Amino acid sequence: MNEFLITELLQASFVLSFNKISFKTYFMKTKSFYTIILITTAMISTTSFAQTKKITSNIKEEIVTYDDNGKTLKGFLAYDENKKGKRPAILVVPEWWGVNDYTRMRARKLAELGYIAMAADIFGNGLIASNPKEAQDFTGPFYSDPQMTKGRVDAAIRKIKEYPQTDPDKIAAIGYCFGGFVVLNSAKLGSDLKGVVSFHGGLTGVPVNKSLLKAKILVCQGGSDKFVSKQDFDKLKHQLDSIGADNTFKIYANATHAFTNPDATEIGKEFNMPIEYNAAADKDSWNDMKAFLDRIFSK
Repeated sequence: MNEFLITELLQASFVLSFNKISFKTYFMKTKSFYTIILITTAMISTTSFAQTKKITSNIKEEIVTYDDNGKTLKGFLAYDENKKGKRPAILVVPEWWGVNDYTRMRARKLAELGYIAMAADIFGNGLIASNPKEAQDFTGPFYSDPQMTKGRVDAAIRKIKEYPQTDPDKIAAIGYCFGGFVVLNSAKLGSDLKGVVSFHGGLTGVPVNKSLLKAKILVCQGGSDKFVSKQDFDKLKHQLDSIGADNTFKIYANATHAFTNPDATEIGKEFNMPIEYNAAADKDSWNDMKAFLDRIFSK
């Protein structure tokens, strides 16, 4: 491409962007042959970029059906089809709403990071709560019976191990709100997990047992969470430290309960709940999770 053409391309690009006019208008005014080159080059570049991106990453999504003691469960699986070989697997345990769009989004983001990820159905039959009353009804039995909660996590572990993309020795779980309670208690009860991450999760439940706990633990809590007390936070931290468990506790300033969910502010207003989305805390906690997963899977 000669110097004159480069100058023409730059000039046309500036005029189009600065004056916010269409290519057709600019061409009619300039009657420049080289403007045709500009638009053709742009189209070719865009197409090439899209093709390259498609080749680089191709996320496969599936609705998966499995069971726990005769209860039908419906999860959501995501992984990059273009990535070769086995890879670590991550279970995503949802908020008390169930496996909704937000939960599936998190599974996709994990797939983009190179993991095989599965959003685990805890309630059964893919149930999704539409309001806090339904959510309480759905989650109540699991808060009362952590062993049943562990059974649902173990069923999801068995299912994701069926996929040839899964490295069966490298499985972790992350959970949001209710899901944080689920993954922490499953880990404390001995689920076969390398690590668990709780995002603004419930920190109560069964006591820590050194003979059962296999997982490393990352707890990500909002500094302004009105649903999880500092007493619960300190108690779990003390229990884990007392048995020498590998654990990290993070607090994100000014972050409320549900701070990772972009819909939290709207949901909070609709149901009069003290929850808000916090973009900074969402980003920081996700980065802390990535570093944690890198560490536990590096060996």
